[in-house]
Parts: sequence; structure tokens; C-alpha cells
Amino acid sequence: MKIVVIGGTGLIGSRLVARLGEHGHEAVRAAPSTGVNTLTGEGLAEVLDDAAVVVDVSNSPSFADDAVMEFSRTSTANLLKFSANAGVGHYVALSVVGTDRLLESGYFRAKDVQERLVRESGRPYSIVHATQFFEFIKAIADLSMVDGTVRVPPALIQPMAADDVAAAVARVAAGDPLNGLREIGGPEQFRLDDLVRKILATESDPREVVADARARYSGARIGERTLLPGPGAEFGRITLDDWLRR
Repeated sequence: MKIVVIGGTGLIGSRLVARLGEHGHEAVRAAPSTGVNTLTGEGLAEVLDDAAVVVDVSNSPSFADDAVMEFSRTSTANLLKFSANAGVGHYVALSVVGTDRLLESGYFRAKDVQERLVRESGRPYSIVHATQFFEFIKAIADLSMVDGTVRVPPALIQPMAADDVAAAVARVAAGDPLNGLREIGGPEQFRLDDLVRKILATESDPREVVADARARYSGARIGERTLLPGPGAEFGRITLDDWLRR
């Protein structure tokens, strides 16, 4: 099948394109650098011509509240319109486990809007909710700095490697539309502070990590299990130690 990957040059998209190609699909990278702009609609009609599936793994270039909301609304609306016009039979969107529980965060409000637009579009669709990626844990530390220390809530988290995310999204993209949600996560649970501490230590990052129940996660207050996938989730195989060795 011809499968168009929006955000196909990024962390997940590049891995997804490679995985789909290994399984015999015509996987097409779509990104501003390849002449496709979901905000303006540039290149969408051309790249979606004869496509069976479109997969959106793109992200806003800015995480400021207004910018990320504008990106989610506009790019999703354009993708839905152009994919419908092209007769694309399956719309796949990658989102985040716990989105509906993290609405104090501007980023997650934008993801919630994206999901609602897809669900209410009338198009055959699948939404994949992934837990946090190992690759982004250091960025969480950077965003959680207070007075020279990293302060994060000691919530449970079940992170996963980008390679496992791409593999799971590829399986969904190659299958029939779920017209619903699939959750995916990693094979191990950690306390968020322990996870951040271990990854920083591996990179010889000397910052102190403090477990603080009042600390926020991407601007949202969270409970012990807010970041965990629910029953029926699928789990990857790459452990934290596997990922660190790579």
C-alpha cells in the first residue's frame, strides 16, 4: 500500500517509514522539507494522491499554548479535508496516553482537540496513544528545573523506545481502521523521578532530581497512575537497559 507519513522525517516518522518499507509498503515521507506543509495545505493533494493510508506523527514546531493549539486545529483540519478528497481509506493519528487526564496542559488540550477532530470527522480512523518516549526524558528534566534542581512528581510511568512506538504504529497503519483507540507502552514501570535520575546519571548529567508531589508534568497536576496505559494496552519489548546500551 501507499502509506503517507506526515512528520516522516522526525524521530518517530523516520523509523515508521523504514519499518513500513521493510514490510513492502510504499512509505512516503511528508514534511516541510519534502514540500508538504499541513498548516498551509501546500503539497497535500499531490502527496495523498492514490494513498491508502495517512499517518500523522507530526508535532508543532512551537510548544507555546496558542501555537500548539493552532497547529493541531489547522493541520488536522487540512489533513482530514485533503485525505477525504483523495479517497484515503484509513487515517491514523499518534497521540499520548493520558491526554484526557492532562487538560491543564496547553499541549495536551491541543492533542485532545486533534483527537476529537479525527473522531468526529466521519472518516475511518485509528488513534494510537503512546506513553512517553525514553528519548524525551531529558527534555522533561530540562522543563522541570526549579532553583537548580529537577523537580518531578513521583508518579508511575511506563515509557517506551521510539523504535517500539514506530513498530506499533506500523502495525496499526497496515491493518483495518480501529475506529477507536489503541494504547501502547513500554515493558517496565518506573517512578518518574527514578527514571529521570537514571537517564541523567547515564549521561553524566550532575543535576539533582527531587521527587516533589506538588511538581507539575507539562504544566498539569498528575496522580500516581495518570501516565499509565489502561487495560488492553500493547507493550513493546525494548527495556530501559536495552535502550541505554544502544
